[in-house]
Formats: sequence, structure tokens, C-alpha cells
Amino acid sequence: MSAASAPGAAPVPDDLLPADDLLVVEDLKVAATAHRDGSVPIVDGVSLRVGRGECVGIVGESGSGKSLAMRAVAGLLPAGTAATGGTVRIAGEDVLGLSSADRHALRGRRVTLLMQDPFTMLHPQLTCGRQIADGLRERHGALRGRRGAAERRAEVARRLAEVGLAPEVADRYPHELSGGMRQRVAAAAALAGDPELLIADEPTTALDAANQQAVLDLLRGLQRDRGMGLVLISHDLRVAFSACDRVYVLYAGAVLEHGRPAELEAAPRHPYTAGLLASEPSVRTRFEELPALPGSVPAPGTRTGGCLFADRCAYVAARCRTTPAVLGPVPPSAVTAPAGADADAQDVAAAEAAAAAAAKAHAGPGAGAGGRLSACLRITEIAAALAGPGDRRPADPDAVTAVRSAAPDADGAGEEPALAVTSVHRTFRSPAGDHPALLDVSLTVPRGSVLALVGESGSGKTTLARIAIGLETFDEGTVTTGGIPLPSGRRPGTADRRRLAEQAQIVFQDPYSSLNPVRSVGTTLREALAAPAGRRARDVAPADVVALLTQVGLPASYAARRPAALSGGERQRVALARALAARPRLLICDEAVAALDVSVQAQLLNLLDRLRRSEGFAVLFITHDVAVVRQIADRVAVMYRGRIVEQGSVPEVFEAPRHPWTRRMLDALPDGEPVPAAG
Repeated sequence: MSAASAPGAAPVPDDLLPADDLLVVEDLKVAATAHRDGSVPIVDGVSLRVGRGECVGIVGESGSGKSLAMRAVAGLLPAGTAATGGTVRIAGEDVLGLSSADRHALRGRRVTLLMQDPFTMLHPQLTCGRQIADGLRERHGALRGRRGAAERRAEVARRLAEVGLAPEVADRYPHELSGGMRQRVAAAAALAGDPELLIADEPTTALDAANQQAVLDLLRGLQRDRGMGLVLISHDLRVAFSACDRVYVLYAGAVLEHGRPAELEAAPRHPYTAGLLASEPSVRTRFEELPALPGSVPAPGTRTGGCLFADRCAYVAARCRTTPAVLGPVPPSAVTAPAGADADAQDVAAAEAAAAAAAKAHAGPGAGAGGRLSACLRITEIAAALAGPGDRRPADPDAVTAVRSAAPDADGAGEEPALAVTSVHRTFRSPAGDHPALLDVSLTVPRGSVLALVGESGSGKTTLARIAIGLETFDEGTVTTGGIPLPSGRRPGTADRRRLAEQAQIVFQDPYSSLNPVRSVGTTLREALAAPAGRRARDVAPADVVALLTQVGLPASYAARRPAALSGGERQRVALARALAARPRLLICDEAVAALDVSVQAQLLNLLDRLRRSEGFAVLFITHDVAVVRQIADRVAVMYRGRIVEQGSVPEVFEAPRHPWTRRMLDALPDGEPVPAAG
């Protein structure tokens, strides 16, 4: 038996583990060492393995310890944190005890880290070729110095070709590339030292479906061709399930479930995994409401001695709050408790032993690492319920159609639309040349409706949003926002900007960029409530701030907090509350849920839909996530290279796409389900 599970856990049979281990992590503990309360555990007993030539996924919400555990593997823990226990072996070498110099030598040669944002890895003032060459110099001594210049350039070109880029990219700077191209260059730079293990931390989060799939295909292809181990960290279950051989589900610094993607998706064996899956919007189906997990991951220092997930679990029993839940095998056939059994009176130790024996029996020879592991105390009782559809009720198509038809027609009949854009052109000019951003763009957002705007990075979506809100100019065409015509060639004047702010508001992807970090939430909302009426912020009644917080599902006490004290989802709720303070006719959401966990995303989508129906505002929803479009939007417009190439109702466009780019976008979806041909 192996020691690859936390102390006290049921032993994991050796035939459930990789045959050729590259990475072995056993009982890893990472703590915040500079906390005011002393050393506080963040990662507490994580064990996992990665075989050579294998892709392993690590999924979970923000705060689960995914990135921190893998940074410990790479020797890149941030200041104020340290590995306080366990072992990490790469190709048999124990790396936690290495000196700083030896760890530096290990990176690039044995293990390398590919970050979510390639700008984090790529120096903005160095050419792409120079940054790849720097890694080659450290690995290949013959490529150093002037004598190796020609060979070095040829090798850089070969590395660029390996990631699907032309040789001339070597002479370009990161800001001159698209998001997908930057991620490819970052991958080439990360692999310049020919590492045995690549850790990719959210490498596709900010990319559209086509570029996302291209990057995933690239990483898997490189992993197979090089025989590397690949660890893919993601909060997007669709991404992890489509790319990985095995998946570990982390929560609050511990592994709660492990298995093959198809098994996890079809029959989750922990309530947390089931909750994440239920929170995922569907590409094919719109639901009445997404079943969002309540609450959030408990912060380090607040975790109890029982099951870590107990406070958020719909299946919690008394013993779950007091008995530690340890990771161990579960029998796939054990889906219900014996008839008439008292769940709290069962012999937990006997159940765990039976589960371990059954898992080994079902695994059999050659089962590899596909064994199902769970840290749920009640799995034998609730497994059947976890595999069911839960509360995901498809929306009534007639009801959706009724809501859509209640909005004014797109041709302008009836009530004036919240946004009307007609034949708009925008070209950015610079010494390097002209860049057409928008070409003859026309669209309409009727009152009370939701229009989704989708397209690849750089297609012009955000430029159009900034024009609609008065933050960017346009060269030709007409734009009317909330009944206010905007001038071409210049930004609106002071009076028009004030009127425009009363009619339209925008919520950005990163609330850190839009919320003042030194002001409390209450101060921010008082200013937002005062602005439309021309009042002073101090004249706004505290009750009005509380009402605004309540509207977005936050307690009154949050008025005293600053943005740094809030989670990502809470900050986005504050940003939404500030936008709604003006009671606008149009709300623009620019990738407002793109960086959020699926559970928080579900909460925000449900909230936005309820508020839109109760307040009657229209929404221009910019996103690269097709499943989110299906859940939230009435109509969709597809942008490609500055043009609207297709628009219509969501079912019309998604079920019978007519433009090649729309088809490519839908074909690239991780679920792999074919899109019907256009009629």
C-alpha cells in the first residue's frame, strides 16, 4: 500500500496510482507564516501524483489552495508563506529541502510554471525571441555568446514553430500580439529549458472558446510529444474535464475527490463536486435558475475539525461537523445505505474499510490511476442523489419567448431602445499604422432585454462598449444610449456625460480596477447614490446604502468594509450595486463574470437576471463564454475582426450558425457536442 493519502485516510491501493511517477506529493502542508495569529494552515495534507506523459487537473474555487500547492512544487511560494510539512518529489528528488540556489537550478530544467496572464511571464520591453532565447542559454551552453547567435535564432524559430507561430514573431513585443499568441509565446519560453513537468495555472481563463481550445490542444500536444507531465490548474470544470486524464478536486486546502473526468462528471462522489457541476451553465440548455453553492470557501484560520465542506453542504449530518473526513477509495456500486439504517449510528470505520476493499476489487489489474477517491463521510448513503439532476430545471421555452417578445422590436417600433448603434466605424491611429477596430457595426438593445456580444479577443467588443458608455470616440455612424445621441469624433461634454451616467452604467471584469481601494463600500455607494440627483454624498441616508447592499445580496455590515476585505464575487456585487444606484436604462457588463468561480458566477447570473426583471433595465452582456450566453441572454451578436457577422435569438444562432467564425467558436467548445449544420 502507498502513503499517498493524508494521515488517517484509508490507504490507496498501489494499482490505483501512476505506473511511472514523475511528481509525488505526500501530505503537503503550506501555511501563512506572517499571519497576526501566528502560522495559519492554508494547504493542509494534500497528496497527489502525476505520471510521465500524463495530464492531471486540479480544480476548485478560489481559496482552495490549488495555485499555492503547485507553487510549493515549483519552489515559488510567495513571501509570508512556507511549506511546513510533507514531501514533494520530482523524478525521485526531494525538492522541499533544497537550497535556494538548487531550487533555482531545478526550475526550467525539471519543472516550470505557465501563468494565467502571459504578461506576468513576458517582459514588455524584450522581444519574444529574446525571452525564449534566455531560457535556451541556461539549458544549452552551446547557444551562448555571439558564436551561437545563428544557431540560437534558428532554435528560437524552431521553438516558435512548435507552438504554431511564425519565425517573425521572434522580433515582436508581447503587446503586439493577441491574447492567444501571447500565451503561445509564454509556453515556448516556459519550455525553453525542456522541463519534465509543466504546471499551467489557469492558462485559458481570459480566452475565447476557439483560442481556449487551441491553447489546450497545444499544451496536450507538447505534453505528448515531449513525454512531459502536465498539471492543469483551473476553476473551469469544462476545461479540466476536456483536457485531463485524471482530476483532483480541492477545497479549503484539502483534496475532496479524485477520479477520471468522465466518472466525475457522470457520477460525482462528493457534494462539493456535485455542487460545482450543478453551478456550470450549459451550452445546450437554459435553466430557470442555476443551483449556486451557498457561501464561500472558509478562510484559513476559520476551518473546523469536521468536514471542511459541512457548512455549505445540502447533505450535512451531525457527525459531519465533528468527524474529520479523510480521503479514501469508495465503491462505485455503493450508492445507498442499507434500508432502515440510521446514518449517524453507522460504524464509520467499517464503512471506510468496506469502501477501500470494494474500490480495489473494482479497479482490477491495469486500472491505472482511475480509482475513485472521496472524502465524504456519507458517500455510501448519498451517492445516488449526487448523480441525479438536482435542481437544474430547464427554463420554459414559452416563458423565455414571452419575455423576449415583450421587448420592443429591433427596428425601433414601440418604445425607444436602450442602445442603438448604426453603421459605426472606429480606427485607432498610431505611428506604427492604422488599426480598424470597428467596421460598419450596427446593433440594438431593446428595453428590458439582454443582448450578448461574443467574439474572440481583439474583435472590438470592449471598444464598442466604451463607445456606448461615452468613454471612447467613434469616427462615423450614430450611437444613441438611453435616448441620448452621442457625438462622433469627440467625447460627450460634461453635461452630456452626467446625463449619460444616469442612463447607462458599466461593470468591468476586474472590480479591483473600478473600486477605490482606500474607500469603504459605504462611501463608494453613497457617492453613486448622490451623483444622479446632484446631492452631496454625506446627505445620502444610511438606509439607502443598506437597501442597495440588500438588493445585491450583501449584509448591511459590508458598508464598513474596504474592497480588499471582500472576495472576488463580493467585490463584483458591490460594483453591480454601484452601477444600479443610478437606476440606469442600460447596464453594460464587460466580461463581468469571466474571472469568477463557477459557484460565484452562478450566484451573479441569477442575481443579474432577477434584478433585470424587477428593475426593467436592458443589458449588453459582453463575454467569451457561450454557456453563459445561453443562460443569460435573449439575443446574441457575434463579432469578428471588427464586424458583426451574425446576430439573432440565442437558439437561432447557436443551433443553426451561418457564419464560419460562429461555427468555429461553437465547434471549439470543450463538451465536444457537434453543432447542427445551418439550414
